Amino acid sequence: MSAITTDVFYLNGRGSVAQEPESLRRIPGNRAVWVGIFAELTEFAMFFIIYFIAKAHYPQEFEQGPLKLNTLAGTLNTVALISSSYFVAKAMFAIRQNRPRDSVRWLWGALLAGLAYLAIKTWEYQWNVSMGIHSDTNSFYTLYYYMTFNHLLHVGWASGTLLWAIFRVKQGVYNAENHSGMMAIACYWHMVDLAWIIIFPLLYVLR
Repeated sequence: MSAITTDVFYLNGRGSVAQEPESLRRIPGNRAVWVGIFAELTEFAMFFIIYFIAKAHYPQEFEQGPLKLNTLAGTLNTVALISSSYFVAKAMFAIRQNRPRDSVRWLWGALLAGLAYLAIKTWEYQWNVSMGIHSDTNSFYTLYYYMTFNHLLHVGWASGTLLWAIFRVKQGVYNAENHSGMMAIACYWHMVDLAWIIIFPLLYVLR
């Protein structure tokens, strides 16, 4: 059995070799994006801490609040973001195998899933207003709007980075030998997805 060197490694045990020294003994993407990711995670962690503090002070509002939210919209958004993360992972796998066209197709799928999230969330806000749910209705809905709108902004600009990745792959900048920038975009997108996976049960499911 041949040893893996700093010059080559085997992808998923399938025996296909790719030149990718940038990914060995290094964090995925680059240091700058991880500084951003940890900053964003800290921000969301503060939201979660505030959520539990507020829930302890207003238990009835936090028990009844989720019952009035549109759980279907929240579920569809969860499916959209999980699907988008899968598409991003497939795009990374394709670019590592030197299949830029397939990578672009997967990136478009991820972008469309992200846009679907934005459309569903916009419709959900309109539905909330029609049901008399506003940011000042009570403490639960104030926190709901702060958390979900903040996350909406993250999905918005993360979708823009996916469009940038598509452009870079088409220009040949991201390829099998050089794709650390695309990996950074993928890591950020997964962080946004992870944040929603925590937000969804807190706001829509837990009583």
